[in-house]
Amino acid sequence: MAGKPKKTAATEAEKYPRKMVPCHCDNRDDADQAGRAFAQTLTSPAVSAYRVVNAANPQNLRDEIDVPGMLAVLEQQAAAVHRGDLTQAEAMLMTQATALQSLFAYLTERAMAQSHMPNIDGFLKLALRAQNQCRATLETLAAIKNPPMVIARQANVTTGPQQVVNGMAAPSRAREIETGKNQLLVGDQDGHRLDTRAAGAAIGSDTSLEAVGKIDRP
Repeated sequence: MAGKPKKTAATEAEKYPRKMVPCHCDNRDDADQAGRAFAQTLTSPAVSAYRVVNAANPQNLRDEIDVPGMLAVLEQQAAAVHRGDLTQAEAMLMTQATALQSLFAYLTERAMAQSHMPNIDGFLKLALRAQNQCRATLETLAAIKNPPMVIARQANVTTGPQQVVNGMAAPSRAREIETGKNQLLVGDQDGHRLDTRAAGAAIGSDTSLEAVGKIDRP
């Protein structure tokens, strides 16, 4: 009686959770192309983020991480931001602010439980640092949800360039110039106005245009 066929041991790449980083490289590629494919995989943002996440978690959680699945999720999150979808970023900032608030409360409780001033001071400094980080995280989230007003300059055909600040147009410099300052003055010292009634000099060489002499009256 024929025995049951032996089950072949699964390869390392087929085990779940998978632990190998996939490198998209064809067996027909030459050494240079294979080397560039490996370098591109190693320096990709998703692989760098996976390495940090893997190192930051305890061993029991690291054992359950499926590497190709983790990389696919990280790449999907980056693609969503590229499309303008900041849902993941907003959720991340909000949960971080909540975690920092919890850390602030815990450190404050530890500070109040101390009996020596150096210990109280040390825990309170850490608590206030967590509180400050919580505030900064919420400010970043508010800036994403409501971007600040951008100051721009626009051209006005009738009154010249204007500056727009918070949606309000600042008055043009042309309106601030007083018309009285544009009047002509004669001399640098006396400040007398130009006498437009004074006779002008003759123009050209035509004798018919020369100034007429004084006429003696009888």
